[in-house]
Amino acid sequence: MTTALSTIEMPGIKKLKSGKVREVFDLGDALLFVATDRLSAFDVVLPNPIPEKGRVLTALSEFWFNKTKHIVPNHLLTSSFAAIAQRVGHHEVLRGRSMLVKKCRPLPVECIVRGYLSGSGWKEYQKSGTVCGITLPKGLVESSKLPEPLFTPSTKAETGHDENIRFEQAAEILSPAIAVQVRDAALAVYKFARDYAAQRGIIIADTKFE
Repeated sequence: MTTALSTIEMPGIKKLKSGKVREVFDLGDALLFVATDRLSAFDVVLPNPIPEKGRVLTALSEFWFNKTKHIVPNHLLTSSFAAIAQRVGHHEVLRGRSMLVKKCRPLPVECIVRGYLSGSGWKEYQKSGTVCGITLPKGLVESSKLPEPLFTPSTKAETGHDENIRFEQAAEILSPAIAVQVRDAALAVYKFARDYAAQRGIIIADTKFE
């Protein structure tokens, strides 16, 4: 039986941070992302990792980065094990679960797109008929398909829960021009992925971009 990978150290290579699932290493001109098998839900890392989860996550990430790069550029340089081994040495544990990426400055907001009324959006709608201040038609039920996908940003909390905010608040944080740019890009990527998945019998209810 395959042993789950909960953490990883790379002797001689600086680890920048450990996220809920990924480990991030500094290679100087690039970063190395390694997806562990840790399982995170509701901002909590659960005690039992799932074997091979990190490899599945990496494959999904690579697939969508390559599928959507014609819409907006992304940070992926390569997920080739051979190319990564040339940089950090041959560590078999990295095979299929690591990506070499560009160094980028993350935006201080989460870019969430909702195509269906669920989760925190459903809770807000029940109280006020809105999602992130956007008024929706009356009479919707949980998981209703929305007339059009909504861009509903949130804060990017280092600890605890992110907080849903209005687009105008995101514009104050990012600047109006950047807020419009990321909103339009997020909606375009979601619509492309939604349509691609729908043709294969899969519903993408919502998603988050960073």
